[in-house]
Amino acid sequence: MDFRAAWQLQRELHADVVAGRRPDTVLLLEHASVYTAGRRTARWERPADGLDVVDIDRGGRITWHGPGQLVAYPIVRLAHPVDVLAYVRALEQAVIDLAAEWGVAGRRVAGRSGVWVPGAPDRKLASVGVRVARGVTMHGVALNTDADLSAFAAIVPCGIPDAEVTSLTLETGRRVTSVDVAPAVARHLRAALAPCLAVPPTDPTRPDDDGSAVVTAIPALT
Repeated sequence: MDFRAAWQLQRELHADVVAGRRPDTVLLLEHASVYTAGRRTARWERPADGLDVVDIDRGGRITWHGPGQLVAYPIVRLAHPVDVLAYVRALEQAVIDLAAEWGVAGRRVAGRSGVWVPGAPDRKLASVGVRVARGVTMHGVALNTDADLSAFAAIVPCGIPDAEVTSLTLETGRRVTSVDVAPAVARHLRAALAPCLAVPPTDPTRPDDDGSAVVTAIPALT
């Protein structure tokens, strides 16, 4: 899905959740290849390889999105008082739990957001960038499933020069697609985000208990 189209859809859904016209919603999708530059991106970090760069209203620096990367955009109302750090940690935990199902030891690294696979150097499996407006979230977490990671060579991913980027496919030694993991990502997001929500699900394993919605926009599933 084109990044700008997905961003506009997020804004529309965000307005609906803020106004109470729809329940908490999560978008699961893949993007066409694009760089997105968060508010902390320095001018020198912008790539010059000809690929589109979109300046965006999330935190963080520059990263890449594209085929073979599953992006989860939770548009959810957070409990008060809003704790953005706890929300980011919940997104990371969902990916850590998902990776464990595939035998990959994801973890957090002190002072760095996202989910990492330990090594020398550490390898970034998933990036996190969020925005919270009027108590409702936008943007989210991007998990590399079977992406061609060569686009990351044109940037310093998330402004971290002493690390590498990896994927579930590279770490497991077998192809793991976004379609393969999307249902489990939705399940782990429900469980991990429940403590952060204004109205948490009564049973995170049952998708209909709280009336929330997961919208999957991966072409192979539609």
